[in-house]
Amino acid sequence: MTLLDLQITHKRVVAQGIVSLELRDPQRRPLPAFTAGAHIDVHITPQLTRQYSLCNAPGETDHYLLGVLLEPNSRGGSAAMHQKYAQGDTITVGVPRNNFPLAPARRTLLFAGGIGITPMLSMAEALWAAGDDFGFSYCARSAAHAAFADRLRAAPWAARTRLHLDDGPADQRLQMARLKEEDPASTHLYVCGPKGFIEHVCQAARAHGWPEAHIHVEHFSAVQPADAAALTVRIASTGQAIVIPADQSITTALERQGVCIPVSCEQGICGTCVTRVISGEIEHHDSYFSDAERARGDQMTPCCSRGRGTLVLDL
Repeated sequence: MTLLDLQITHKRVVAQGIVSLELRDPQRRPLPAFTAGAHIDVHITPQLTRQYSLCNAPGETDHYLLGVLLEPNSRGGSAAMHQKYAQGDTITVGVPRNNFPLAPARRTLLFAGGIGITPMLSMAEALWAAGDDFGFSYCARSAAHAAFADRLRAAPWAARTRLHLDDGPADQRLQMARLKEEDPASTHLYVCGPKGFIEHVCQAARAHGWPEAHIHVEHFSAVQPADAAALTVRIASTGQAIVIPADQSITTALERQGVCIPVSCEQGICGTCVTRVISGEIEHHDSYFSDAERARGDQMTPCCSRGRGTLVLDL
């Protein structure tokens, strides 16, 4: 695993509860290139790694720019980014990875809710640089909660952006009915933000004829099981059977029995813990796999997903 020790060269508040962090190589060497929609792993402690989208233009390899929301129920990640790290500090990160890439399209629509704006900024920069047709809708609770609003206003693609505020006049709020003016066959749609916002946009897109292959989603948290039940995991290489209590993840329960699976986000988002399933019925609660990959039933993210009865894992 390649890790980079970068310096926080600039940190500022960009909205209520949201800070941006600019990261550069201490010797000002170029950083590994990235594509629009990419993220980096931030290694906060040896046991705590979190993923944050890169929100600067992909061609800017002199620095990385992150936007981080302080989560009310932070498990240590966002709290550290807000309170532990200061301008001038060194932070350890992984090289960029992309689970949310842009696909070639005649037209692209970007929908961001709250902190979901971060990958969309990079996408807008890339689309503009390529001369591609796109529209950008950004929804926030209020002007105070609208992150990077100054950048949106100053961008050369500002005319393609619409800011929708929940506390603003009704006529400026997001109107998904406008999708009827678009061509689903040649237009790709990208959405990132809170779960309810993503569901609202995706449902509207499907209702207006969007094929699933043209709807692209990135979650910032996994879909949690409503009522988890105990299950049994069998280790294929040893035959060992381990009971997974209802209140523990598979990775946690296995680790306590000496079976360690590498984990990172612990939310089914990054794919670090992906494990092959030899047999058993999987209950997917991740945001990593596509519907087609889930339907195959041969792999899972044991950090958050579960199963029924007994799962046999290729470990």
